[in-house]
Amino acid sequence: MINIDLLIIIGFNNIELNIYLICDNDIEMSKVTGSDFSLKKLARNSYKAIDNGAYQSRDYDFRNHSSLNMRNVILLCPRAPIIGEIKYASPSKGKLMNVGEISPSQLAYSMVAAGSIGLSILTQPYLFDGSIDYLAKVRKTVNVPLLMKDIIVSEVQIDAAKYGGADCVLLIKAIFDQNLSEGSIEKFSEYASKKGLQVLVEVHSEKEFDEILKFNKSGHEGLIGINNRNLNDLSVDINITERLLNKYDKGNNVIISESGISTAKEIQYLKKAGVDAFLIGTSIMESKDVMSKLRDLYISI
Repeated sequence: MINIDLLIIIGFNNIELNIYLICDNDIEMSKVTGSDFSLKKLARNSYKAIDNGAYQSRDYDFRNHSSLNMRNVILLCPRAPIIGEIKYASPSKGKLMNVGEISPSQLAYSMVAAGSIGLSILTQPYLFDGSIDYLAKVRKTVNVPLLMKDIIVSEVQIDAAKYGGADCVLLIKAIFDQNLSEGSIEKFSEYASKKGLQVLVEVHSEKEFDEILKFNKSGHEGLIGINNRNLNDLSVDINITERLLNKYDKGNNVIISESGISTAKEIQYLKKAGVDAFLIGTSIMESKDVMSKLRDLYISI
C-alpha cells in the first residue's frame, strides 16, 4: 500500500500556495533516471528528512567554531583549488561507496592530505546516502572550510549546518525560483550570514547566472557554483560553465564549476574559461585510490 502524506509548501516570493501529494515509495530511491528526476522530488526528500528528524542530532555542537573562509582559501591556492566531495551515492549513479568501506573521516583526511583546499559533505539522506553526522565527524578531523551540500528548503537545515561545523552552505537558485522552499533566497542568504556561514549559490542556466550576478552587485561577496548537470535529464556538459562565463562578466565573484570534472585536462580547460575552483565528487569517490586521484587533479595547474 502506498502511504501518502500531505505536504504544504508556501512560496513566499509570489505569495502562492503549492500543495504536493507525497508518496513514500517515491522518496527513498537509490537511483533515478532523467525521466523521473526533478527538483520537486529533491525538495520533497528534504522535507521528508526534516520530518524524520534527520537534522536534529545533538551529539555535537560546533556553534562556537570559528568559521573558515572558503573564498579566501580558493583565491590563495597555488595550484588547482579542488573542493573534494564526500558522497556515498548520487541520483544518477546510485551507490558510489559504502560508508563501512571507508568512513567520512578517513575520506576527509585522505582528500586534504592530497591537496583538497575544502570539502563538500553530502548531508541529504535520500538518494545521496548523506548525514549531518558525517559533517560533524569531518569537522573533528580536518581544519579546512566545509560546505554542507544539501537541498536546502528550510532554516532548520541551516541551523543544522551551524551545529554540524559547516563554514558554508549551498543554496540552489532553481529551488527558490520554483517556490519549493520556505522562504526566498535573499532571506536564506541573510539567515546563513547571521549564523556566520558563507553561501554558495548554485546556478544551472544563463538566466539564473545573470540574476545572481545582479543580486551580488548589491554588496554581497559572491560564491557562485555553476552546475554542469542538466537537472531535467541528468546529462552533464562541462561546456556549460564556459558558455556562461563567456556571456557574462563574473566581476568579483568566485566561480566554482561543479559536476562532470574528472581529468587534469578538463580542469585546465575550465581554468582558462575563468573558473576559480572545482567541486569534484563522483570521479574521486569512484576511483580506487582517492589520494592519488585527487593529487593528480590538484597539481594539474
